[in-house]
Amino acid sequence: MKHDTAGDPMSGLRWTRRTTEKIAQELARAGIRVSATTVRRLLKKMGFSLRVNHKKLAGKSSPGRDQQFRYIARMRNRFTRKNWPTISVDTKKKNNGATSEQAPRLVSDHDFLTLATGRFIPYGVFDQTTNLASVFAGVTADTAAFAVESIEKWWRFTGSRTYPEADHLLILADGGGSNGNRNRAWKVHLQELLCDRYGLTVTVCHYPAGTSKWNPVEHRLFSYISKNWVGQPLDSYETALNYIRTTRTKTGLRVKAYLVKKEYKTGVKISNAEMKTLAIKRHKIQPERNYTLTPR
Repeated sequence: MKHDTAGDPMSGLRWTRRTTEKIAQELARAGIRVSATTVRRLLKKMGFSLRVNHKKLAGKSSPGRDQQFRYIARMRNRFTRKNWPTISVDTKKKNNGATSEQAPRLVSDHDFLTLATGRFIPYGVFDQTTNLASVFAGVTADTAAFAVESIEKWWRFTGSRTYPEADHLLILADGGGSNGNRNRAWKVHLQELLCDRYGLTVTVCHYPAGTSKWNPVEHRLFSYISKNWVGQPLDSYETALNYIRTTRTKTGLRVKAYLVKKEYKTGVKISNAEMKTLAIKRHKIQPERNYTLTPR
């Protein structure tokens, strides 16, 4: 079920795309015979909420949603077999802090309260294979340059040491924002900072619109960070970073956190000429969401 699980980064609730009947059928094929009722009871013990499942699946579905999920699962399995790294990335979009304190604390849209003097923009890089994550907290703007430089730092600090023989990297990302599939600067920076600089072949698969909670970084990293600092007055960068660094789970999640003081400019335009210089190959399946960049 690891490729069919989603979760809310704020509440920690989880759900799965598979019905209890289908899960029971797959267990039977593996020689474990249990009823759908037993599966439902076990899922509840594991923290899955059936009520939330129904709510989350309601509404308009993104075109090609299921096909893209299947393709992402195939790509993840392929990279795992070859011992190539797969990372899930995103910016923490909402920050919960239910408290009556007047001190500055993290709230929605990555900002401190209006009276505060700083911004805190956590960009997460999560390696599901090792259950290790790095969070790079920016203080200016959530841009493509900030996103890719965070990934580059992860590769330099952690990834290249964990996977010394790897020359391929798979990135799972949402379809919008600083790492969106239509963001030209995102592709240009990937080309320059990862492919050309380190000789990496980088494949990117984007989740369809409205399905960000299926991205592992949301329910395997940010949900636990939210639980760790919920209701706490995050009145300084060091306090916020400390809560991130001390986030732990029973399954062994460990998190590193860094403060990024660099100033990032917004509104940077990428020309058609620059796009033509990219060594990019779009995949046959949903080419706007799946593509590979190679070193030039």
